[in-house]
Amino acid sequence: MWFQIDIALAGEVAEAAAACGISGSEFSPDVRISDPKFGDFQSNGILPYAKAHGVNPKKIAENIVERLRMKEIFRGKISVSVAGPGFINFELSCEFLAEWTNSYRSEENYRSALSKNFSGRRIVIDYSSPNTAKQMHVGHLRSMNIGDSIQRMLKFCGADVIRDNHVGDWGTQFGILIMAIGRNGLSASDLTLEEIESLYQWGSALVKEDADALAAARSELVKLQNGDCESLKIWEAINGISLAAFDEIYREMGVSFDMTLGESFYRDRVDSVYAELLNKRIAREDNGALCVFHGEHERFSQQPFIVRKADGASNYASTDLATVLHRTENLRADELIYVADSRQRDHFEQLFLTVEKWYAAYGRTCPKMRHIFFGTILGEDGKAIKSRSGTPVKLKELLDEAKARALKIVEEKSENLSADEKLRAAKVLAIDSIKYVDLLSNRASDYVFSWDKMLSFDGNTAAYLLYAVARMKSILRRWNGDPNAVSADVIETEEERHLVRKLTYFPIILTQAVEELRPHYICAYLFELTSEYSAFYAANRVIGEADNVTSRRLAIVMRTLSVMETAMHLLGLETCERL
Repeated sequence: MWFQIDIALAGEVAEAAAACGISGSEFSPDVRISDPKFGDFQSNGILPYAKAHGVNPKKIAENIVERLRMKEIFRGKISVSVAGPGFINFELSCEFLAEWTNSYRSEENYRSALSKNFSGRRIVIDYSSPNTAKQMHVGHLRSMNIGDSIQRMLKFCGADVIRDNHVGDWGTQFGILIMAIGRNGLSASDLTLEEIESLYQWGSALVKEDADALAAARSELVKLQNGDCESLKIWEAINGISLAAFDEIYREMGVSFDMTLGESFYRDRVDSVYAELLNKRIAREDNGALCVFHGEHERFSQQPFIVRKADGASNYASTDLATVLHRTENLRADELIYVADSRQRDHFEQLFLTVEKWYAAYGRTCPKMRHIFFGTILGEDGKAIKSRSGTPVKLKELLDEAKARALKIVEEKSENLSADEKLRAAKVLAIDSIKYVDLLSNRASDYVFSWDKMLSFDGNTAAYLLYAVARMKSILRRWNGDPNAVSADVIETEEERHLVRKLTYFPIILTQAVEELRPHYICAYLFELTSEYSAFYAANRVIGEADNVTSRRLAIVMRTLSVMETAMHLLGLETCERL
C-alpha cells in the first residue's frame, strides 16, 4: 500500500508515458492534490510537454490513461480519467481509502515510511543561539521554535541531525562586565543573570561618560583575551550562570541540543582561517581590516565581508568561518542550516559566498548551506513587541504570564479536572499556544502577538487542536476495547471519505514542509484536518452503531488522532488526555 500516493502516482504516469514513447528526461508528471470536484489527485505535466513539442495534449493524455488502466490498481482501487485539454484525474476508491487507513496506524509507521527521504544525510542545524550575560527575551522565540520544528521534521524523514546552540559567549561585553564587577566589589559566581544584565547596562552607560572606565574595560578585555586566569574565572562564572538560566527556558519549551559550542570555542582557530584566506588571495587587507570582496556580486563588490577587524580582533565572520570548517571537517556535515532573523541575510549570503571560494581553493567539498530567515514579532500596535517600559519582553516573564492566563481559562472551562490535571493542562495550553502562533505564519513574515487570539478555542489555534485531540481520546476511553482489533472494512459516508482523504495527504504536506523548511504548512494542514474531523464527528456517531460501523469509525478516529499527534509533535507541541 502506497504511503506517499502522489509520488507513487507520478511513477506510474512516468512509466506509462515512457511506454508511449515520451522521454522521462523531457517529461514531468507533476502530480498534485486535486480540487475535490475533479478527484483526489491530478497530473498536470502533459500540457507543458505538449506545448514544447507541438503535439496534441489530450491525445497524449488518452494514450497514457489507456496504459494506466491495464494495471490492476487502476481497474479497481483508483479510477483514472482525462479532463479538459489534457489533465489526468485520479480518484481513490473507498476500498483504497479503507486499506490505507488499516495499513498506516502509528507515528512509527509514518516515520518508517518517510525515513528514506533524507537517509544518509548529516545536517548541522544552528538555532536559538542567544548571547550570554543577557536574559532571553521575546526576540529569541522564533529561532528557537522554528529551529526546533525543522530539526524534528528532518529527523523524522531520516536525516542525521546535529543540533548546535552557537551561543555568543565571547566579545567586548565581557571587558565591560569584568570592569563593572570589580568596581562594585562583587563575586561573579554569586550573581543572578538578571544582576549580570543590570551590571552590563550600568557599565555600558559608565564607559560612555568616563574615559577611565572605558580604558579599564578595554584593559580587562585584553587580559581576558590573553588568558588571564582571574579574568577567565569571572568569564566562566558569567557563562555558567547564563547557560543555566537558558536551560530553564529550554526545559519549559521542550527544546534541547546535542551541543552548545559558543564563539569562544573557535577563538584559537581563527588565525588559521585568516592564513588560508590570505594564502589563496581570497581575502586582502583594506584600511587595516582583513576583508573579502565579491566583485561578481552587484551589492557586495563594494560591501566587504570583514573577517578580521582593523584592531586585529575577531568578529562574527571570523568565528562563523571557523565554525563551518569545524562542522564539515570534524562533524562531517553534508549540510548546514542557520535559523536566524532576516536582518542577517547579507551576513549569511557573504559567508556562504566566501566559504564556496575558500573550499574550492583548497579542494574541500563544500556543504549545502541555507539561511532560514524569519520576520519580527509585532505588538498589537504594529511595532516590534515591547514591555510597558519600552524594553524587550523577557521570555521568562512571557512564559509565566502565558501559564497564568491559560490556568484561568482551564479553571473556567474544565471544572471536572483535578488540581494537578488543571496545572498540567494549563502548562501544555500555554507553551503550545506560544509555539503554535509562532509557527503558524509563513516564517518570512512578521506576525502580531495577541493574547486573546493566541489562547482562543476558536480559529486556527493550539487550543482548537488540543480540544479536538482531547475529544478523540475521550471517545477511546469510553469504548474500552482493544485498539488493535478495530479496522475499516470500506469507507461509506461522505464525511468519512473526506476525513480519510485528508489523512492520506499528511506525508505530502510534511514532504513539502521539509523541502522548503516551512513549518506553517503543517499548521495549515492540522487546522484543515481538525475541521474535517469536526464535520465527521458531527454527522457520524462512532460508538453504538453496528459492530462493523463502530469498528470502522473507531479506526478512523484512531488514525486521525495518530496523524494529529504526530504532526503536533513535529511542531514541538504536547497533547493532553483531558482539557
